[in-house]
Amino acid sequence: MKAIGLGVGAAIVLVPLGLVLWVSFQGAEGWSLANYQAAWQQGNFWVAFANSTIVAVGVTVFQMITSALAGYALARLRFWGKSLLLLIILATLIIPLQILVIPIFLVLKTGHLINTYGALILPSAVNGFGIFLLRQYFLAIPIELEEAAALDGANRWQILWQILLPLARPALVTLFLFAFIGEWNDLFKPLVFTTRPELQTVQLALASFQEQFTNNWGLMMAAVTIATIPIGVIFLVSQKQFIRGVAATGIKN
Repeated sequence: MKAIGLGVGAAIVLVPLGLVLWVSFQGAEGWSLANYQAAWQQGNFWVAFANSTIVAVGVTVFQMITSALAGYALARLRFWGKSLLLLIILATLIIPLQILVIPIFLVLKTGHLINTYGALILPSAVNGFGIFLLRQYFLAIPIELEEAAALDGANRWQILWQILLPLARPALVTLFLFAFIGEWNDLFKPLVFTTRPELQTVQLALASFQEQFTNNWGLMMAAVTIATIPIGVIFLVSQKQFIRGVAATGIKN
């Protein structure tokens, strides 16, 4: 029964993907790569891929740094209001970016960041999920390792960067995947905070296909496939570390 259930679940996931691929290869004269060639040129995917990569990598780096620092403080340091601060951080997870778009836009405009990479990166530089993820993973690491390092003369920075972060690699990979995929698939920020064509991201490129070529399903599915390939490759390469990272977050609280 378990195998049947897994098979049904796999079919539910894979059948739509198979239909997308099947339609994307359908040309006027049968199967061909014409849709992919046309989609790549018309969508200007070289520029879109470059911009999405810059934004996704930038956000991911910021989130990994801020999450590691805040997660370590919440896991190991003792200070007044730590529990309240953790609750506030978790509460931010239920607030969608769309509700904050006006104040964020005003802040970015004041800082002359509209129509720049900063407008796409800085609003997502800190993430409550990443902080909670790293905190949970740090709590699962035996504190005796830190005590031994402290006896050898290591300070808190050395303990964090040389001991805890290497041990927290699964959690960091998990955060990397969540942050990178989330930014790669984000349409809202590029749509609201940018108007320059040279800052077009992958999702804006896909949106332009929907507006201009609504009836050409083969072209649209080819564009969707092109936009999905990098994410699929990254996830397949990192899936083992991702599973370990997610499983470890609930070990200790």
